Amino acid sequence: MPVLEQPSDVLRFCHGDLDAFESLFRRHQSDVYGWIVRIVRDPAAAEDLTVETFRRIYRSHARFDPAHKFEPWARRIATNAALDYPRTVRAETELPEDLPSPALPDPSISQELRRKTARAFRRLPAKLQVTATLALIEEQPYQEIAEALGISPGAVKLRVFRALRLLRKELQRQGVEP
Repeated sequence: MPVLEQPSDVLRFCHGDLDAFESLFRRHQSDVYGWIVRIVRDPAAAEDLTVETFRRIYRSHARFDPAHKFEPWARRIATNAALDYPRTVRAETELPEDLPSPALPDPSISQELRRKTARAFRRLPAKLQVTATLALIEEQPYQEIAEALGISPGAVKLRVFRALRLLRKELQRQGVEP
């Protein structure tokens, strides 16, 4: 549920008041963290990106229009920080195949298929990966995704369609029939 700011907090924040910023930070940090963790799927990275998001928010305080709501603006900045994240991390190293694996929650789907699907998903362009994660895995409404990404709901649908098409092609290339 969105948290309503006191109009004075938002106005003071726009003028660079640190106490107002801290008040907005306390009110919105868990929502921003939750949004980011949905995108990057890594709680530790989401913590760092939440801090980065609020650093960007504070630096941009003069550009915030108090006639608009703070939460969508913060979510947009968080989305941009999450989109920047893959460019700043090192490439992941594949783990050896002989490591013991946890029990699968759905025994009808093999671990090999899960691994191939995850690999195909990681190969998607960042914008398609974020959109597909939010729409297909997190099942967020297209309108909410559109607001966070700064695009139209139609563009969200198009990105999901493209992501699915690329995933199918990659899985077929790997010998998996989706």
